[in-house]
Amino acid sequence: MRIQASIALSRYPSLSPDAVNALWEKEISSFRHQIIVLDDDPTGVQTVHGVSVYTDWSEASIEQGFLEPGSLFFILTNSRAFSEEETRQVHQDIAERAAAVSRKLNQPFLLISRGDSTLRGHYPLETEVLYETLQGEGNPIDGEILLPFFFEGGRLTLEGVHYVHQEDELIPAGETEFAKDRTFGYRSSSLAEYVEEKTDGRFSAKDVTLIPLSMIRSLAIDEITSLLMNVSRFNKVVVDAAEEQDVRVFTIALIRALRQGKTFLYRTAAAFTKVIGNISSRPLLTAPELVNPEASTGGLIMIGSHVQKTTDQLEKLKELSTLHFLELDAHLVLEPEDFQEEIDRVQREAEEKVQAGVTTVIYTRRERLDLGQNMKEKELQLSVDISRAVTSIVQRFAVTPRYLIAKGGITSSDIGTNGLGVRRATVAGQVAPGIPVWTTGEESKFPHLPYIIFPGNVGAVTTLRDVAAMLEGTNQP
Repeated sequence: MRIQASIALSRYPSLSPDAVNALWEKEISSFRHQIIVLDDDPTGVQTVHGVSVYTDWSEASIEQGFLEPGSLFFILTNSRAFSEEETRQVHQDIAERAAAVSRKLNQPFLLISRGDSTLRGHYPLETEVLYETLQGEGNPIDGEILLPFFFEGGRLTLEGVHYVHQEDELIPAGETEFAKDRTFGYRSSSLAEYVEEKTDGRFSAKDVTLIPLSMIRSLAIDEITSLLMNVSRFNKVVVDAAEEQDVRVFTIALIRALRQGKTFLYRTAAAFTKVIGNISSRPLLTAPELVNPEASTGGLIMIGSHVQKTTDQLEKLKELSTLHFLELDAHLVLEPEDFQEEIDRVQREAEEKVQAGVTTVIYTRRERLDLGQNMKEKELQLSVDISRAVTSIVQRFAVTPRYLIAKGGITSSDIGTNGLGVRRATVAGQVAPGIPVWTTGEESKFPHLPYIIFPGNVGAVTTLRDVAAMLEGTNQP
């Protein structure tokens, strides 16, 4: 049932920032775990800055992450674009290697499966594989934390129900377009029922532990810790949250439980990674921080996501008359030779425009390719083929753009790892709420390029236009 946000949230007392911060500083000062975030697409860094993202999961890269001065690093798996079998293998490999490095360095660690804040992705497969592998490696796990709260995207959880906040309305996640995803769809908005649905009843909704917002807002740390201490047999914990401080209060109790020997895996959105990693907030990045004023080329904007929000944002972006727009007919993917000709045509024209200083927008045809019922694996594969085509344009691009924006999770991951050849990037910060920026490494095709990763389902209808206008140095459509 849809509810009015202002009324729903007014029922809860406010937290005292000073009280929360005093408790936080006391707990975090003795927290020594290395935090590894497995990101199923590149948007998981949308709340952090000054951390590394690795695009491979070799034991050498994992050890390098352990040895970094900070307590947190990301591994971009991009598993949302994988088949179930690929996903299983990747997560088994990472868990085995992380456990091996942990033993070698005598360093405890946490594994966070960072997934979509609207609940799409390979769940419960990813965390179940991590659980099974770690158990086999001698790392017992008591339970799993589900915390999909993500303020910047308008995702919050109240009384165990996950909502998408639009204007002053809270829409249960199961009633949104995201729940109708052809590959990762679901029915339940109650996270306990979502667990039961996704695990085919292997974990019952009645066995899920809820950490309610009323308890969090009352600073009932001892009670929350007690609930966590009673979790066993990989049962699930659902955490309410409506603002970042709620996550901080829960994490205080979590650290206390960890100190007493409890162990968990985590399926969360981006807010929890920022809090548990103790990453400070910083102002949004500005054009002078991102764009070289002496660069004479145009920028490049690649749009692949097909969620309605992206299509609406593209229409607003077209209000910027100084940009050049090129549509890639992705439906030609069914005819490989014709599709390659289309890719070559778009690339040639884009290179000419960018070289001439004109920022160019390449976007895939907006109508989704629909093969009918029971074809979700085939459609997923075709979507990967389309993303590879978009990626190949960047991979072969002969002109260094002033900046690069990629719109959509699969699109931005493929462009980052395969198009730009990034092996390790640094998160510079965010250019708008929930929209992260990588600074590419020396090994990449375009070193030190500001690479803006724009999630398909984040931002207002005008956000893409406003970001491009800021980078272009104009505030006028």
